Amino acid sequence: MTVIALDKTGRITRKYYLQLMSWIQKIKSLSARKNSYGGDLSLKESFKALQFLPPFLRMIWETDKWLALGNIILRLIQAGIPVTTLYIGKLIIDEVVALIADPSLPKEDLWTWVGIELGITIVAALLSRLVSLIDALLGDKFSNKTSVMLIEHAAKMDLPQFEDAEFYDKLERARRQSTSRTVLLSQLLRQGQDIITVAFLAGGLIIFNPWLIVLLVIAVIPSFISETHFNQRSYSIARSWTPQRRELDYLRYIGASDRTAKEIKIFGLENHIKDKFSDLAHNYYLTNRSLAIKRSIWGFFLNSFGDIGYYIAYFIIISQTIDGTISLGDLTFLSGSFARLRSLLRGILSSFSSIAQSALYLKDLFDFLAIQPGILSPENPLPLPKEGKFGFEFKNVGFKYPNSEKYAIKGLSFQLEAGEKLALVGENGAGKTTLVKLLARLYDPTEGTIFLNGHDLRLYDLKELRKMVGVIFQDFVKFDMTAQENISIGNIDESANRPLIETSAEKSMAIEVIEDLPKRFDQMLGRRFDEGMNLSGGQWQKIALARAYMRNASLMILDEPTAALDARAEYSVFQRFSELTKGRTAVLISHRFSTVRMADRILVLEKGQMKELGSHEELLEKNGTYSELFNLQAEGYK
Repeated sequence: MTVIALDKTGRITRKYYLQLMSWIQKIKSLSARKNSYGGDLSLKESFKALQFLPPFLRMIWETDKWLALGNIILRLIQAGIPVTTLYIGKLIIDEVVALIADPSLPKEDLWTWVGIELGITIVAALLSRLVSLIDALLGDKFSNKTSVMLIEHAAKMDLPQFEDAEFYDKLERARRQSTSRTVLLSQLLRQGQDIITVAFLAGGLIIFNPWLIVLLVIAVIPSFISETHFNQRSYSIARSWTPQRRELDYLRYIGASDRTAKEIKIFGLENHIKDKFSDLAHNYYLTNRSLAIKRSIWGFFLNSFGDIGYYIAYFIIISQTIDGTISLGDLTFLSGSFARLRSLLRGILSSFSSIAQSALYLKDLFDFLAIQPGILSPENPLPLPKEGKFGFEFKNVGFKYPNSEKYAIKGLSFQLEAGEKLALVGENGAGKTTLVKLLARLYDPTEGTIFLNGHDLRLYDLKELRKMVGVIFQDFVKFDMTAQENISIGNIDESANRPLIETSAEKSMAIEVIEDLPKRFDQMLGRRFDEGMNLSGGQWQKIALARAYMRNASLMILDEPTAALDARAEYSVFQRFSELTKGRTAVLISHRFSTVRMADRILVLEKGQMKELGSHEELLEKNGTYSELFNLQAEGYK
């Protein structure tokens, strides 16, 4: 271990200086090279992340100006209390020493200073409570604000973006920062407060011996560099392990969820999930353990230099007191100031490193908020067709999912007349669901064009277009909300319109389900919350179908909406659907040909391409793919 040494003028010896520079270069080189945790961060890049602090502070200010201002003022007052307390302590010690030397001196000044110190102590306790309260309130409001921003921004993103793993990793990192970065506010304000306190304390030390400050600063630099380096490594691990952490969260969810319990028990998956989670979690633990051990070892050795520097300074102060250069009160003030300065400087440097790390994490939040959707409305959108008459034409339409070379749909050309009911038929993976997502403009074609009443679908306002589309997908979401909320999701602007909700429930036959619920429309569905009730698959599908009837849609899309219904219920649903969609354009997907035959025309898809198109009778006469599939299903009922 290298010992700090001062020559008679108080200057740092060359030996220590060279050793210190060697450490700095070594740690810089460690930080600059790409490490095994997937990081590629240098000190320069870490500090570059501080550019995100100004927009972060603007967000804090916009969250609540009065709370932010009050926090700043209170902390400014707090910053002056330590040096004031130490100086009053010095005066008290000097008064006590004087009274010991001459008991006849008046004691009023002593008790006055003691009373002032007591008052300052009470004020300091009150300020601390107020600052903690404001920090908590402001932190909660900021966390809520960023969560709302994430929800709003995520809602603007395109569906293909959510199917991209890299995008989802950014979303996951941003989601984590919305709740964990609120501590950065306290760090920044505390840092400012501590810097002001250091300035006050340093002023007192400079009067007596300015080299003590230089010694103190240099003594804590190794610890600062160490903390910076290991904070970078910690960030690198957290960033590179984002996919694995998502997997851990997923395994934790499916391992203890009412929605997966049946499959886990039937297939005996508990040990498989448990072992998979344990292996992944243990690997993450080992990675973090290795870093924690190295951090502790280096932290111990490098922090020791601060301790050595402190006791060298302490030795100098004691020597000056013995020589009579300074008083006993001065000794108390200087030793207290030096000890507080050492603690504050170490905290400031460590906090500065931590702030740089937090800024790196903050970068994830702003990176996500900077992502823009690719499916947008034009600057001057065309008005939607009057009276909601929607007719579509596909011209050589092709589509590939993100990061896939395979076409889900290829060279598709056909017309869907206004008011026509079109059924889509094909094996799984034929492109049926992709086609209806293109109609609703959840995707834009990779090639070719979709026309709405003779105009490119992309020329219409996106929000207004989707308002005119009623769609229920086969993988509809079962929300843990009331029955009324689950239905009103179809047109959330009408969530308080009870008559419309009841009418939609009657049209979808969901009213039969709701009438049997203890609280009818106010019944909580799902088991996640108190008094919640589970529904069967068929009951849930009727609730989901009611969503489609919540809006006066010009295009109705039902993607396998009756898969969990029995044959009689399915027939009734589609009879109603046929009646209720008169004059509207409708697309339905079903594997039951008794339902498909009710459509005006049937489009048969095979490997993303159109195989056949025509009415039920026309396709049977062709004796092609549709006829083959129809007869195979018919044979199954004989």
